[in-house]
Amino acid sequence: MGCIIKGFILSVRKAKNEDSIALVLSPTEVRTYYRFFGARHSILQLGNLIDFEVEGEGSSFLPRLRSLSHMGFPWLFDKNKLLLWHNFIKRFEPHLKDAEEIDSFYFDLLLSAAKKWDKQNPKRIVCESYITLLEYEGRLHHDEHCYICENRIEEEIALMQSFIPAHPACLYTSALPTKKVLDFFQTKKTVFLEDHEVDYLFEIVMKGL
Repeated sequence: MGCIIKGFILSVRKAKNEDSIALVLSPTEVRTYYRFFGARHSILQLGNLIDFEVEGEGSSFLPRLRSLSHMGFPWLFDKNKLLLWHNFIKRFEPHLKDAEEIDSFYFDLLLSAAKKWDKQNPKRIVCESYITLLEYEGRLHHDEHCYICENRIEEEIALMQSFIPAHPACLYTSALPTKKVLDFFQTKKTVFLEDHEVDYLFEIVMKGL
């Protein structure tokens, strides 16, 4: 019996006949696997957390998934929560697809989010997860100067992709209170943000990690 691995499915695409190719994030790597008759298996779906074994290591062909089992969460039958989960986890494929060996940060981040998904507003979980990711990757901009014009940002702030700060006028976009955003950057919590402010941040995350 092979080693059992846990992983989140970041993408699934059809191969020949009813076979599938899946990109899976485990605690140690992001890897592409082949699954014979994968289209027939309801387990092999975007965003699912699975236990699996691998066969065909070392061959010239893709390694194959076998002995799949699904690790379920109570919110999976809530269509709105499931859609938000799919929209969130889809952002990880382009971000991680060229990575090979990684540490457990990304798997742990998704697992922590999944465990809270039915207990909190998922959009808040996405924003808090993303700010944690930016800090981990060294991409969090604490600077209070506009990325575009380089002048100091005063009472109101706008954010570019990756939560990069700018003046609302420089971005031609709506704004958030600067103090609230800087507090969010510091605490990594959305508790003091209104729902419409969380929506603003969430839409930025959906543009890409």
